[in-house]
Amino acid sequence: MDLSIGNLSAIGQGIQQTQAAEQTEFTPEQEYYIGRAVAANLLSTRTVWDNASATSYVNVLERALAMYSDKPETFGGYHVLIMDSDEINAFSAPGGLILVTRGLLRCAANEDQVAAILAHETSHVVLEHGLNAIKQARKTAAYRQLGIAVANTAGGSNVQELTDLFKDSIKDITDTMVNNGYSRDLELQADQMALVIMKRAGYDPRAFDDMLKSLGTHVKPGGLDFAKTHPDPKIREAAVEKTLDDQPPLAVPAAATAARQARWKAALGSV
Repeated sequence: MDLSIGNLSAIGQGIQQTQAAEQTEFTPEQEYYIGRAVAANLLSTRTVWDNASATSYVNVLERALAMYSDKPETFGGYHVLIMDSDEINAFSAPGGLILVTRGLLRCAANEDQVAAILAHETSHVVLEHGLNAIKQARKTAAYRQLGIAVANTAGGSNVQELTDLFKDSIKDITDTMVNNGYSRDLELQADQMALVIMKRAGYDPRAFDDMLKSLGTHVKPGGLDFAKTHPDPKIREAAVEKTLDDQPPLAVPAAATAARQARWKAALGSV
């Protein structure tokens, strides 16, 4: 082994870089690319609804809501795609990629309720629930490989190993969102943050409660879509109503309500 001063210095630098990598989270760029891969996985078995007006509408609404969140910007920005499916569901991938079904949008009776759906999904992004679905052992290994890849100019197998680790991380996130769902506590966290985002953006948070009531009438218990990956809407209603009981209703001018209803009907009337 070469124990020269120069080589020892290089080894020490590599160890420091590896340790630093183990102690950091994914960068915004890495979060974006992981999220894009997760979205691609989800869309591999789903079709995007080709409706420019509806897609533009939900994206404008999403970006307006995101500006009032605690994470108003991401590396790739917030984007919404509408899935051409009757199932009732939505997914939020790391980095701000949100997928929502036509079936879920049909449950909304106005723009405020669509805002409730998007504010909830935005909250999952802000709270990094997707990234946190990656198993901790997988994260530690990925950070270690990041450090080694930086220290090793030759790259080679370490780069390939890192790629494989990210593939496993993507699988962790996808499995959580599609098969297992987030824990009840995480869903309730996202609900509470959504109420804050809606109020900041000028939407009555009580529309969130109305949206949950609508879901309660549309979602089939034991179903393979929303019911499979989300807590019972009634459980969520109880937590939301407890918060709303301590808040006065948000006064929204009649003209604003009328304008929102017209926008919603024009964009999503055929959803």
